[in-house]
Amino acid sequence: MKRFLLISTHAVTLLIGFALGIYALPILTAPSAPSSADIASLMGPTLWKAQFHRGLKDSDALHWGEGNLSVGPRSITLVGKLAPGPDYKLYLSPEFVETEEQFKALKGRMLRVGDVKTFENFLVLVPEGVDPARYNTVIIWCESFSQFITAAKYQ
Repeated sequence: MKRFLLISTHAVTLLIGFALGIYALPILTAPSAPSSADIASLMGPTLWKAQFHRGLKDSDALHWGEGNLSVGPRSITLVGKLAPGPDYKLYLSPEFVETEEQFKALKGRMLRVGDVKTFENFLVLVPEGVDPARYNTVIIWCESFSQFITAAKYQ
């Protein structure tokens, strides 16, 4: 019994440490966030504005975004914060979604624009030939864990 208890407690401790490592690693390895002034100088023209907010259906204590989003023909920027996590991707969607199920149902009609590597402020360049006017929503999605983070409708 004592041996079983010892093995069990060590296994639980190992699992908790592993989970904390998965959560902390993206925070520790994230590049420095651009300042609001850096974003303003790099973003180019803005056609639409929107906001990320925490009140979406699938947003929770570990998966959220908040702040001011700007969408232009050359870049998409956020002055705000995202919950830390690994492998965030920015998608453009033709429809607003706020749940994992809605995202998966529409993923074939969405466009993956690029990676989001910072959790406070970001600037993602829009690839040549992509017209943000063909979409109306920006979505942040965690590719590694298939987890909805946040979304904002900009038009």
